[in-house]
Amino acid sequence: MDREAVILESSRILDYILKDELTFEEKNRIVSDSVKNYAEFVNPAILTARKSVSSDYSFVEWEDEGAVFRDTHGVEFIDCLGGFGIYMLGHRNPKVVEVVQAQLNRYALHSQELVEPLRGYLSKLVEMITPGDLQFSFICNGGAEAVEMALKLARLASGKTCFISTVNAFHGKSMGAVSATGKGVYRKPYLPLIPGFQHVEYADAEAIEKAIRNLIAVGDSVAGVIVEPIQGEAGIIVPPPGYLPALREICDRYEVLLITDEIQTGMGRTGTLWAVEQVNVVPDILIMGKAFGGGVMPITGIVARKHLWQNMLENPWILGSPTFGGNPLSCSAAIAAIKYTVEWDIPKMAAEKGDYIMKRLHLYKEKYPKVLQAIRGRGLLIGMEFPSDEIGFNLAKDLFDQRVLVGGTLNNARVIRIEPPAVISYEQIDTVLRSLEKTLAKLSN
Repeated sequence: MDREAVILESSRILDYILKDELTFEEKNRIVSDSVKNYAEFVNPAILTARKSVSSDYSFVEWEDEGAVFRDTHGVEFIDCLGGFGIYMLGHRNPKVVEVVQAQLNRYALHSQELVEPLRGYLSKLVEMITPGDLQFSFICNGGAEAVEMALKLARLASGKTCFISTVNAFHGKSMGAVSATGKGVYRKPYLPLIPGFQHVEYADAEAIEKAIRNLIAVGDSVAGVIVEPIQGEAGIIVPPPGYLPALREICDRYEVLLITDEIQTGMGRTGTLWAVEQVNVVPDILIMGKAFGGGVMPITGIVARKHLWQNMLENPWILGSPTFGGNPLSCSAAIAAIKYTVEWDIPKMAAEKGDYIMKRLHLYKEKYPKVLQAIRGRGLLIGMEFPSDEIGFNLAKDLFDQRVLVGGTLNNARVIRIEPPAVISYEQIDTVLRSLEKTLAKLSN
């Protein structure tokens, strides 16, 4: 290690962060540094894998607020991707930032030994805002980690082994989460995966029951069914209203735990605080994430029924003990996010703005049927389906050129997602819709 070189380089970088204003030369240097650093120290494929950025990579994200972000030169974009669901309350919501800054001035992380009050307060609030008799929480850091905790809890609590998931489901990329995921593109590189996972067609309750019945018939046991209330990565696939209630009845009949992955649909995104509330279903385990941290801090978790925790009474750490899970900064953000979400009725805001967008999109579908083939979604989780990846890619890229960010799924652009913050203004929505119609008209020709 060249000690002096490390100090010099880190000082230069920190100077960019600490400065209120950058010079024109410094802004350009950050852009060129960023491209070089990704190519040499991160992964050069990331530069080419994204779907809506300019090919010269001249835009580097530098600051944000509300429903917009800006590059180093102050070029402003309306964010209709929303970090795939993170920014429900907008970028750097002032009420969330205020709380996190106050906590940072007190203490940032925990000792790992003393009781952390904010973890307890947050868990109490989670019990208050989730449906039915969900009570005990386990707080962690990332979505895949939360899925892992749900799967482990299901096995610990039930004493059973197998899981039923769905084709095209996305639950994350750690080994347990990718085993539950239903897309070959994510699974194949890691085969063989954790045994005991079976996948059936989404929105087909009879297929779930058949899989459970067959596993039991051959001597296996089924710990849980894991399902997204709306499949996000699969292309915003909304099941029929009877699907989740049927799964609840099937799981009860066969004594199988129902796990709902609300990482993307939760915290008001689909027009209710949790998507399961729209069909009056209470899962045994609910997974939360993304918007849970108010768009400021990374935090995820699970909440489950009390009786499932009996096996953890002797060893509370057997489920997991993440070093940073439940840390004070993240918990303070989640507490602030819950208050803001409930106080300002973010679910209602998402439902109303989502309806406003969807009505216009259906008009565009009638006007440009060869380009825009289908519209799906709930609240501010909206998918637009196109005839091909190429058309979806060109739409996203053209919108980017008009300073609007939308997103495809991780491995295709045939379905483009619209997931803006709920705090997006109607004026901004209208700007997005005008840009979208302009692009659709161009593509239809």
